[in-house]
Amino acid sequence: MTSGSGVLPIMYGVDAAQPADAALDWAADEAARRGVRLHLVHAVLPVTHHVRGVEETAHHKAMRVLGEEALDKAAGRARERCPHLDVTMSVVPGNPAPVLVRKSAHAQSVVLGSRRLGRLAEVLSVASTVVPVSAHAACPVVVVPEAERAVEEPPFVVVGVDDSESADAAVDYACGAAARSGASVRAVWAWQRPRFGFWDEEAAMEACERHLYAATERRSGAWADVALRREVRSGHPVDVLAGVAEHALALVVGRRGHEGFAGMRLGSVPHGLLHRAVCPVVTVPARFGHGTRAS
Repeated sequence: MTSGSGVLPIMYGVDAAQPADAALDWAADEAARRGVRLHLVHAVLPVTHHVRGVEETAHHKAMRVLGEEALDKAAGRARERCPHLDVTMSVVPGNPAPVLVRKSAHAQSVVLGSRRLGRLAEVLSVASTVVPVSAHAACPVVVVPEAERAVEEPPFVVVGVDDSESADAAVDYACGAAARSGASVRAVWAWQRPRFGFWDEEAAMEACERHLYAATERRSGAWADVALRREVRSGHPVDVLAGVAEHALALVVGRRGHEGFAGMRLGSVPHGLLHRAVCPVVTVPARFGHGTRAS
């Protein structure tokens, strides 16, 4: 099945140094499920101290060749996995994260492999893509770990719900992913006991249940064909969501959208889940698909 003209593709960021087969397979499968094009992108770092009229160095040429070879290999794997998939590719000059963020405005979602860099390396490394792309992309970003794991049957998608404006977009994405995969949705609200003061935990959990129902009811009506289960759990949101989603198809969370450094803009919970969760983590911008049923 090929995509029609004007339909946004699924975009996959190809890393020539560390290919991520699990992420590529996810991207190919998602493009096939949606019936859209898979677009492979590889960013080649720009020539250092570039001077007008000076040809690129032998090293830079070699890096471009390696990128093109990685793209060809990735395209071959995607086409072998999904024979009727429309696959395109491009080599783009620039640092990987800014390139992918810029091109995310023209994609349904961006899929990345997880290199499992430490938190400091994610912030400082020019090769880091996961945190900055998840924090700034215009579309949902799917980060897929390479480690093998068991997916529970029947399959389910977990969505973390809170009182932020990104909750609607996260629920929409989760329901759409579940509908395309024949899965159910588990909507989870995590309540963390404050450090100070007296709290009636039973009353707090009941209030969370009301908030969860209201947050999911706003969008679940558009997905009447998707089974939705609501859960309120006590604990830190990162621990709760990572635990519930251990054997899930994917874990979906909304992006806070505040200004600041990449990690701050991403939000502490999505940031923590990118390092903690063992399943694919999808970060959804607050305004993505707002008010409409996602395709």
